[in-house]
Amino acid sequence: MSGWVVLNNGEQVHYQHPNAKPAFPPIECCLDDPEGLIQIGGALTPEWLLAGYRRGIFPWFSEGDPILWWCPNPRTILIPSEFKQSRSLSKVLRNAGFSVTFDQDFSTVIRLCAHTRTETWIMPNIIEGYSALHEQGYAHSVEVWLDGKLTGGLYGVSLGGVFFGESMFSLVSNASKVALASLCQRLTDWQFDFIDCQFSTDHLLSLGAKSIPREDFLILLNRAFDKPDRLGLWH
Repeated sequence: MSGWVVLNNGEQVHYQHPNAKPAFPPIECCLDDPEGLIQIGGALTPEWLLAGYRRGIFPWFSEGDPILWWCPNPRTILIPSEFKQSRSLSKVLRNAGFSVTFDQDFSTVIRLCAHTRTETWIMPNIIEGYSALHEQGYAHSVEVWLDGKLTGGLYGVSLGGVFFGESMFSLVSNASKVALASLCQRLTDWQFDFIDCQFSTDHLLSLGAKSIPREDFLILLNRAFDKPDRLGLWH
């Protein structure tokens, strides 16, 4: 079952039944209010998540809401080689005693991304869906350790030459920056095109991210998919 539903503001948005095969309407159907909403419903299975990411669409919703899918305009991206590493962060990377791993503890990373926020969209069904993607080799985590304890990290999805960043956390100062800096170095070495940061924040912009029109983002996305997927654990 699929169709169109009317929101409280009078806008119409596409609806997909949870048992339906993954499908999304044309990007031109994205709403202006709320900005970038394109579909309600569907599921958070690997099939649905991968179908969404390949269209530049991602899930984001609050507790008690149905699954909401978005493709905002503008879109924020970070070119890995353009990550702005301040002198203070360089000093931290050299001297603060952090160590960094990849895909060492995805389960804990995604749960800490959820639990260290006062408000979160990372509900149990999100955790289940992305954990399944991790088992299939598409979702990855970066872990930052200090004195043997997990103190920061991030997770996201890798397809072609794109890393779709989802969330990060930090239990001590600078730990999430260390995670992002380490990810950018790895992705630069592997010649990834960009990190999708989804929405803009002052913090991301200070680290080198930039906002671009959705149309330009989709062009870059399609080009990046010419590269093969880097599946499996990123140890």
